[in-house]
Amino acid sequence: MRKLTIGILANVDAGKTTLSEAMLFESGSIRNKGRVDHGDTF
Repeated sequence: MRKLTIGILANVDAGKTTLSEAMLFESGSIRNKGRVDHGDTF
């Protein structure tokens, strides 16, 4: 499996974790998308 390292920079509450979680989910790296407000993100 090929690995890719990326960096995401943005202001507070810009959606960095949500974006990262969606990218991992869409790539098949994780099975479920978590939610920041539930505290169950990757």
